[in-house]
Amino acid sequence: MRQVLSLKARALKYLSMREHSRLELGRKLSRYAEEGDDVEALLDFLEKNNWLSQERFAESLVHRRAGRYGNSRVLAELQQHGVKGEDLDELKSGLKETEVARAREVWRRKFDRVPQDAEERSKQMRFLMARGFSQGAIRSAMQGRDDEDES
Repeated sequence: MRQVLSLKARALKYLSMREHSRLELGRKLSRYAEEGDDVEALLDFLEKNNWLSQERFAESLVHRRAGRYGNSRVLAELQQHGVKGEDLDELKSGLKETEVARAREVWRRKFDRVPQDAEERSKQMRFLMARGFSQGAIRSAMQGRDDEDES
């Protein structure tokens, strides 16, 4: 017979696999909450004991996504998970500083050559736009220059 996990045990199991936002973990746990279970109190307890951290979650998500996606896509995902306020502003400025380099790396892995005609150029631009990169970052990346050339 299969053992039924308590809400706290289930929360710790989720958190042991990866960082979760408070909103995301609350949604997952509410599916299993029975009458009398207080999901919000459990989330408060987890935060108080530093097992659940919005800051760690945000850093983890940025670390996982920033190498493949642009600022708008990463920030949209953070907002979906309930990250807002100062935390979001700090992450925004950090992402902005590296967006051109990240766009260049994504472009280099996928294409690695300057477009030869308008069709190829639009294909490359659409690809980078779908990844959430800004127009400025896309233009810089598609020029095929390295950072040292930009001075």
